[in-house]
Amino acid sequence: MIDPQISEWISQIIRWTHVITAIAWIGSSFYFIHLDLSLKKREGLPEGVGGEAWQVHGGGFYNMRKYLVAPPEMPKELTWFKWESYSTWISGFFLIVWVYYLHADLYTIDPSVRALAPWQAPAIGIGGLVVSWFVYEGLCRSPLGKNGIVLGVALFVYILLAAFGFTQVFNGRAAFLHTGAMIATWMSASVFFIIIPNQKKVVDTLLAGGSPDPKLGKEAKLRSTHNNYLTLPVIFLMLSNHYPLAWSSRYSVAIIGMIVIAGAAIRHFFNSQHAGKGSPWWTWALAALCIWAAIWLSILGKPGNANLAASTNATPAAVTASFDEAVLTIQSRCSMCHAAEPAWDGITTAPKGVRLDTPEEIARHAEMIRVQSVLTHAMPPNNITEMTLDERRAVATWLAAKDTATR
Repeated sequence: MIDPQISEWISQIIRWTHVITAIAWIGSSFYFIHLDLSLKKREGLPEGVGGEAWQVHGGGFYNMRKYLVAPPEMPKELTWFKWESYSTWISGFFLIVWVYYLHADLYTIDPSVRALAPWQAPAIGIGGLVVSWFVYEGLCRSPLGKNGIVLGVALFVYILLAAFGFTQVFNGRAAFLHTGAMIATWMSASVFFIIIPNQKKVVDTLLAGGSPDPKLGKEAKLRSTHNNYLTLPVIFLMLSNHYPLAWSSRYSVAIIGMIVIAGAAIRHFFNSQHAGKGSPWWTWALAALCIWAAIWLSILGKPGNANLAASTNATPAAVTASFDEAVLTIQSRCSMCHAAEPAWDGITTAPKGVRLDTPEEIARHAEMIRVQSVLTHAMPPNNITEMTLDERRAVATWLAAKDTATR
């Protein structure tokens, strides 16, 4: 068994690597989409060049040209942009295994949703990612793939269906994470199975003296465009594990839908600007509306609504009594992890440095407790310490009385 301290460092290093490689992949992806859309056709360009763009960076000037298929002669050196994608997916896969599969009882399996065995969580998660790729590939190659808008709608519907499926087997946190991982798998697999192989076929055809098939470039461009429009939703889903108001809502699938639309709308605005087709400001209104709808759904559907009926009697005696009861609840259900010396196996330091082992620390973290254990039921994770609804109401009563007393 790995020492818990070493385990925590491994987790942080994998996460660090994942974030760094994701920055590199997203940065290069956004750059090339911008470059491709900003290219301008002018007289005097060599045959086969679809456009060029002049750019300045770091004190230097760059003349960028794009060949519609490929240059008549291949250069001696050619840079391939692929390792950013591969490294992001590989590090992300190791991270999901390390956190969500090796610690499935804390982060993935919720007996109130589905009483899975520890081995079933990774089987369902990995199986879902694999199956989703074949579905995505099938949709892209089907007649739907001939119409970008129709294909986009079909993919949107599938994302919602898959998200719903994940919510039926995992807790909300893991369902959001796996939905994001599914889309990220499409993105990286497209690079590995479609974009890079097609580019290599073009190179091989040129080296053999033949004329490359323009279809190869168009097919790769379609997948690259999907990657561009799906990037922002994926980032949101990957970050959401830190923010339970979204994934703990009973309307979590609808929230995912709102975020996908908002992210795609924002990218469409920038893509239109880069292409010189104007500034469709309506996209920001749409994105704002979707984000507002997501916020509203998260509040409307939060599991803590039942706790809000707590008493708000704010007499000093009531505040003291409710606090004493809340302290007993929190110390019995939360302090085995959130303590100076955690007693929970595999945890060496209080998560996020939050200690709840003394009345003073509990009072200091009142707002965090409100979000994590009253408004949402994110903590204890998967309710692993079996915190009852009455105990959550006791905490809610203290918070309500405290709020009223301070007005």
